Amino acid sequence: MRKSWVFIISCIVISLIFIPSAWCKTKTIKIGINAPMTGDIPKVGEGTKYAAEMWLEDVKAAGGIAVGGKKYPVKLVIEDNESKAESAVKVNTKMITEDEVLVIVGPQASKQAIPAGEVANNYKTPMISPWSTNPDTTKDRPYVFRGCFLDPFQGPVLANFIKGEFGFTKAAVLYDVASDYPKGLAEFFKQAWEKLNGPGSVVAFESFTTKDADFSSQLTKIIKSGAQVLFTPQYYNEVALIVQQAHELGWNKPIVGSDSWGSAETVQLCGKDCYGLFFSTHYAAAGAKGKTKEFIDRYNKKYGYVPDDVAALTWDSLGIVKTAIEHVGKLTGNIEKDRKNVRDAMAKVKEYDGITGKMTFTEDGDPIKCAVIVRISNKGEYEFYKSVCP
Repeated sequence: MRKSWVFIISCIVISLIFIPSAWCKTKTIKIGINAPMTGDIPKVGEGTKYAAEMWLEDVKAAGGIAVGGKKYPVKLVIEDNESKAESAVKVNTKMITEDEVLVIVGPQASKQAIPAGEVANNYKTPMISPWSTNPDTTKDRPYVFRGCFLDPFQGPVLANFIKGEFGFTKAAVLYDVASDYPKGLAEFFKQAWEKLNGPGSVVAFESFTTKDADFSSQLTKIIKSGAQVLFTPQYYNEVALIVQQAHELGWNKPIVGSDSWGSAETVQLCGKDCYGLFFSTHYAAAGAKGKTKEFIDRYNKKYGYVPDDVAALTWDSLGIVKTAIEHVGKLTGNIEKDRKNVRDAMAKVKEYDGITGKMTFTEDGDPIKCAVIVRISNKGEYEFYKSVCP
């Protein structure tokens, strides 16, 4: 009889140890945020964090995320990737293996998103990069998604815009050869431009390396090349230097950028040198309406400045994550199964109506959506100029 009681008590103890631990996995939904809080582009990390915190406020106000008739609280696990590829990999590995996040949002820049995406896919953990436009981020990775258009789309959009807007036939390109995003987009633009204007119509294709600050040699070659327009797909911390140095050397022709120009810091650093310039991006803050304007006004009131495209895309990406989690039916408590279910639900998202446009995912995890051409006004605002859709 005594042995029987010992056996029963042992079973109860084992149950108390193991059953709650499985349940705890579904008690709180953990979402990882892999962002560059420090390093070369900290403003990108800031916009990511602020948008995520705003989104979490709404989730908490609603009592959590509803799955199968039950609401689950949400915790954000925010980690700094230091704007480095190796750090982004470490962050993803930690969040997946130690924090047991259900899904990851980020990294933003392709240089970090590509290697981090490999980690997420290998661990079969769904990841969505709001801002990475390089095709390699999602290529052959069923667990990796993105919230933005791709560079093979953006490159031709810019080439066609410049051709249609100005009628130019000779272009120059200046890009960072050591960074995945500008390097890839520079190539896609070159291909599209030469398809429109013939071989050799990119009369200068100049490069530099990350952290370079003196572009006078490359810009001098560009000016002497006879180029009518300069395309530079660089981040906000480099745009001001390139544009200002070009003007100092006598360049007085158009300079066109890409979605990496979208940070509020671009105009703050560049000033009047950037007024009147165009770039492609994901949404235009000036003149926005509806829920896009509501997001902008709320963000501006809370943080003191107009949100950039990174913040807007982060907001949409988290909205997609929430939609997917709500559609899994139930959370099993088995993290591997739940991750797969969320991944499958994300792949089935159709016509998600975000503040950066409607999105339906392809089999590769890429959204079909429009690009926006923005003009920097004489007030330093990003004004909508036109939209270009697939």
